[in-house]
This record gives sequence, C-alpha cells and structure tokens, in this order.
Amino acid sequence: MAGGKGALLLRIAIVLLAVGNGGAEARKQGKESLGFYELRRGEFSMVVTNWGATILAVRIPDKNGHIGDVVLGYKDIGSYVNDTTYFGALVGRVANRIAGGRFTIRDRPYHTFRNDGNNTLHGGHRGFGQVFWSVRERVTGEFPHITLSYRSYDGEQGFPGALDVLVTYKIDGDYSYSVTMYARPLDKATPVNLAQHTYWNLRGHGNGTVLGHAVQIFASAVTPVGGDLIPTGAVAPVAGTPFDFRAPAAPGARIAEVAGGYDINFVLDGAADGQGVRKVAVVSEPESGRVMELWADQPGLQFYTGNFLKGDQGKGGAVYAKHGGMCLETQDYPDAVHEPGFPREVYRPGQLYKHYMLYKFSLQK
Repeated sequence: MAGGKGALLLRIAIVLLAVGNGGAEARKQGKESLGFYELRRGEFSMVVTNWGATILAVRIPDKNGHIGDVVLGYKDIGSYVNDTTYFGALVGRVANRIAGGRFTIRDRPYHTFRNDGNNTLHGGHRGFGQVFWSVRERVTGEFPHITLSYRSYDGEQGFPGALDVLVTYKIDGDYSYSVTMYARPLDKATPVNLAQHTYWNLRGHGNGTVLGHAVQIFASAVTPVGGDLIPTGAVAPVAGTPFDFRAPAAPGARIAEVAGGYDINFVLDGAADGQGVRKVAVVSEPESGRVMELWADQPGLQFYTGNFLKGDQGKGGAVYAKHGGMCLETQDYPDAVHEPGFPREVYRPGQLYKHYMLYKFSLQK
C-alpha cells in the first residue's frame, strides 16, 4: 500500500502542474459537460460523476450473494445541484465548519460565505461538491480508476488564492477502493481540508436506519462542540461517555444521550504505518453480513448519523428517514483556523496537501 501510494504521489504532482487556467474559466462559465463513470471489478462496482466529484453508488454482495447499493443518493442529478445533504460529494475548500465565516492569515482577514447560520460549512454555498470537475485520467482494466481535477479561483466563496485540486477514485482489489486527494496552493496561503461525504447504510440504501449497525472507531478522544457544532478547542476523552466506540457498539444504544445525534470529530490515535495510514473505523451490519473497514492518514474523523435527513427522496424510490445513513469523514479538525492547538490546516504555495482513504469490504463469517 505504501509503495503504490508513493508512486501515485509522483503522478498526481505531475498532473497538478498541468491543470491550467483555461479549465478554471470553463467551469466558471458552465462549459463542462456532465459525465457518469462506472468502476468495476467482478461483482464489486462504484459509480461517480464529475459533478462535485460525487460517489453515486457502491454495489457489493451481501452474505446471501445479493448485490446491493450501500450508499445514499438522489434519484436524478438535478437534485444534487442545490443539495444541502452533500450525498457522496467531495467537500471543500474547507470541510466542516469555520466559525463566523472568517479567519486571519498573516494578519489579513478573510470572510467566507456563511451558509450554516453564522458559520461556513463545507466550503460555502458553492463548495467543491457543487461544481463541475474535469476528467484528467480514466483507466479501465483490472484496477480501474478515474482522476478528476478542479481549479478553485482566488476569492471563490471568500477563500484566498487559486488552488489546484485532484481526486482519484480507484478499485484497488477485490471489494476495496481508495480515495486519494491532493491540493496545491498557487499564489497565496490558504486553509485546505477536503473530505469525502458519502452516507453509508450496509443493509442497503433506503433499508431502515443505521442505529443497529456495529461501529468501532479507533479514537480515545473527541473535540467537544457548542450548540452551533463549533469545537470549543478542548480535547476530551471518550471513556465513560456515549462517544466511546473503542469497542464495537450500536449508535442507537446511547444516541438519546447525545443532543441531536452524533455529529462530532474523533481524535484518531491508532498505530499508523510509515505513510501515516492507520485503521480508522470498522462498521458491520448483521442482517446483510457486510463489513466495512476504513483506513486513512488524517488526524480526525467526523462521525455523523444522518441527523438532518427528513424523508429525503432517494434513488430507486427510496425515502431516507432520520438516521437512514452514516458518514465517516476523515479530516483535519473542524475550525482549525481558529485553534492553534489543532493540527495545521493552512498551506502555502509550494506545499502539497494530501489525503488518502482506503475502504475494505468483507462478509462476516
């Protein structure tokens, strides 16, 4: 895994250098065309679109051999345009929340679009999940993958400087796929925190809630939040609280003790390999027998139990009720631009942001 990731880093860095101004202008003028792309290896497949670099479907068999789609999504692409649930989207320039929609870099203030009360959420009203991306590379065969690129212009949603962004979705083997994200500031220092916002239901999308799934998160602390879901700046142990998922537990067991449901950043602390990749979480669902492992190289994980779903009309006639899906978003800590004790989130020209995720699926014996 480490060697393959290193080779991909070199290839991505080369492709980043090739992302030109013309592509950015085409996006701003609405000249990109919509595409849908299936990646398949045997009976395991996924579908992505260049609108928002969004994952539309992930199809895997259950213990009875029935293939089902385990991610939530809308019935038509038009529903994604003004989407505020972020189904399957790659969100940025800064995922999660920025308090007050403002921050300072080198004593210069910046004001970002406030789309969550007084705060900026997932990059603003038109973040990376609500723009067209360009297809830079598409490879079929044994290990199919697709690379999408986007140039975010200086001042987009209030963020400083132009930023080149790439994401590669790749099927790495039987029942596994990776998401590799890179970003490079071109002319100004800027915060960067990308996240993949897929909603999971291992019973199959539209099949009830995820409150009975077994969830294990390799984290012994969280970053507590106030009423507006902005971190307080503290790091609090999970022991003895409803946030303790160090051993597998059903979210529904103690969700009533969490105001509004789970929507908080976990401080990851599992052992990492030489590239900083560690096992982040394991989710299993007994009825289907499906198991999902998540590995990543980021310091935090946002665990969200679909608290704001409210009968959303989904694909295939599905209706997504509250807690109908869960998100496991690896990330930097939320609102890190205001918390000097949190891991670095500001990148300068010449520095490369990178974020790697690996999903492994299996069946319970």
